[in-house]
Amino acid sequence: MAYYREIARPILPHLRGRPVSMERCPDGLDGQSFFQKEVSGHFPEWIRREEVPKQDGSVTMAVCDDAATLAYLANQACVTPHPWLSRADRPDHPDRLVFDLDPPGDDFETVRFAARALGGLLDELGLRPAVMTTGSRGLRLLLPLHRRDDFDTVRAFARETAELLAARHPERLTTETRKDKRRGRLYLDTQRNAYAQTSVAPYAVRARPHAPVATPLAWEELDDPDLGPRRWTLRTLPGRLHAVGDPSRGLGRRRRSLGPAWRRLRDLAARERR
Repeated sequence: MAYYREIARPILPHLRGRPVSMERCPDGLDGQSFFQKEVSGHFPEWIRREEVPKQDGSVTMAVCDDAATLAYLANQACVTPHPWLSRADRPDHPDRLVFDLDPPGDDFETVRFAARALGGLLDELGLRPAVMTTGSRGLRLLLPLHRRDDFDTVRAFARETAELLAARHPERLTTETRKDKRRGRLYLDTQRNAYAQTSVAPYAVRARPHAPVATPLAWEELDDPDLGPRRWTLRTLPGRLHAVGDPSRGLGRRRRSLGPAWRRLRDLAARERR
């Protein structure tokens, strides 16, 4: 609770307006954990609730708009808030696209390579991605979007981007979903870009030993030899914020539409197939 109260200012822009799935660990790391979507009946009235459609019905979920709600969720043993990629007022239209980059084994250098290569391709397309550690095994790229496209469109764009990148680096990267066909290559995972899917919030604590934190990075930090997916923890992250600030600040101002980027992507793919 103390951690989330201290870092409320940088984390709330990544939570505000979004339905949140709560990863709860009421008995600690050694106990049973679970994901909760539906708001519990005992939650106080001042917790914002939003009813969102699901298959064969709807579900009423919490929305974390302020520091008080964030602290309350932590007090309910919500170690990690997982917000939607869309906002509650337009749940079918994401304003974030994510690429998950987890190593095929323990080779973090391959993750660095993939992040640099993918970031460079997205720059070629006129987009402005951000990069973060996951606090678990790898890195994640976030792409802020205008809310003009639905999830099917966004996922198709992500898939085509990943396919072009894998074609450029076939020995190191792949879009093959079956693990037995990846042959040690890093999987460019775009599957999270779908309705009601979540992505761990930047600055969220992960339910792992030593409480690692999902941490936004400046792009040049990929060159730090000491960088790893669990580099910062609940104890050390506030000091990092005081020392270097928040690399994700102003992320919303980087929003772009996919139309021009998709035209550039298809032109690039056509040229490189020749």
